[in-house]
Amino acid sequence: MTSHQPGLRQRKRQRTYQTLSDTAIALFLEKGFDQVSVAEVAAAAEVSKPTLFRYFPAKEDLVLHRFADHEDEASREVRERAADESPLAALERHFLAGLDRRDPVTGLSDDAGVLAFHQLLYATPSLVARLFEYTNRSEDALAATLRELLPARGQLAGVTARLAAGQIIATQRILALDNWRQIADGGTADEVHPRAVAAARHAFGLLRSGLADLR
Repeated sequence: MTSHQPGLRQRKRQRTYQTLSDTAIALFLEKGFDQVSVAEVAAAAEVSKPTLFRYFPAKEDLVLHRFADHEDEASREVRERAADESPLAALERHFLAGLDRRDPVTGLSDDAGVLAFHQLLYATPSLVARLFEYTNRSEDALAATLRELLPARGQLAGVTARLAAGQIIATQRILALDNWRQIADGGTADEVHPRAVAAARHAFGLLRSGLADLR
């Protein structure tokens, strides 16, 4: 089976998304999110303001684009797991692998650029609010996938899937935020890594004890 490769038009569009986002984030880090207008971003990226809005409907989306590839990540991991691997085991394995490679999404990165980005994100109320919308979409994608795996239970199956997805996404978010805070307080990624792994294993253990249908 051949893997699908994006066409030229799609690749150009993806590059434009990336260029606009990178340009905006650089300005926001330099001057502050609220001190930079959309018009300034458009001028720096050498596009018109209407063109920028065709790619990013809201100013906050210029920053949250960095999370675009991760929005349905949990759902993908469950769908693409091995036949003999449970959904929770697949998600735990994926999170632990992210810690090992210091993936910024896990919060375990002491790269100066990553730390600056996270500081911008969590210190800007409108960005935190927009991140909440991203989290909701992640939950929705995971819930839809889990619903297909759960035993048929009528209306309660949908409720179970949504509750499970909410707990899983919240667990990953809390673990990542705790890792980031430890590094922001002066720890290095290598120093925090053992504690982060222990916390992740503990957290997924709690999920397994409460989400028996997904073990």
